[in-house]
Amino acid sequence: MPVDLHAKGPRVIAVANQKGGVGKTTTTINVAAGLAELGYRVLVVDLDPQGNASTGLGVDIADRERTSYDLLLEHAALAELVRPASVPNVWICPANSDLASADIELVANEKRSFLLYDALRGPLSQALGFDFMLIDCPPSLSLLTVNALVSAHSVLVPLQSEFFALEGLSQLMLTIRDVRHTANPDLRIEGIVVTMTDSRNRLSQQVEADVRSTLGELVFATTIPRNVRVSEAPSFALPVLAYDSASKGAEAYRKLVIEIVARHPGRDKIKAEAS
Repeated sequence: MPVDLHAKGPRVIAVANQKGGVGKTTTTINVAAGLAELGYRVLVVDLDPQGNASTGLGVDIADRERTSYDLLLEHAALAELVRPASVPNVWICPANSDLASADIELVANEKRSFLLYDALRGPLSQALGFDFMLIDCPPSLSLLTVNALVSAHSVLVPLQSEFFALEGLSQLMLTIRDVRHTANPDLRIEGIVVTMTDSRNRLSQQVEADVRSTLGELVFATTIPRNVRVSEAPSFALPVLAYDSASKGAEAYRKLVIEIVARHPGRDKIKAEAS
């Protein structure tokens, strides 16, 4: 069901799946690009030590002197860290390998699960004027991912169309439930998007059917196909929507973005008032 957003400030969406290789970062940067095409101001917060979202949005490793590590561990202001991405209307708070040690450093902090919440949901960050903040989580259920879930309004879950997809999803759902009970009772499932589908592959079709029968309306109607242009785009530091706008992958992500926005009619209202 659509969620009417009356609260001021950006919609914060964590893009999470503890399983690697499911299209999490690709989904993050292309949903950001799709929202930007619709006129929204979008911030991507790269919370993955691999920094792939930063690379995919045009931030070279050598240019990441200050990153989301500083946001969490050094109490840097978000405004000091964000920079324009390689596509209009998208900004990035980059990441690098410094984040790999963040879990160890966070353990001793009494507010270890709320540091990202304070950084993104505080008045100074809200004043930056973003409509959406997308958090690209690491492929693990670490303290970094917990920080993202505590700070988010909702969770977008990319789910690869493969045999063990549902089995891997169960632990993430348990973590989301725990976060709801302990820290963020308003956390919602934004939706589950089936990625890397192949209409010619019977197993891929069966997995998608199983996901839909099990999870129902939580699953977006749009699926993301295997597409060579989607794979090529990051090497050019671009989302596929900018790299090959007419490709099947780009069109699929546009349809997904339309579904996401349709679930938030209040966000349309905020956009109209701002324009």
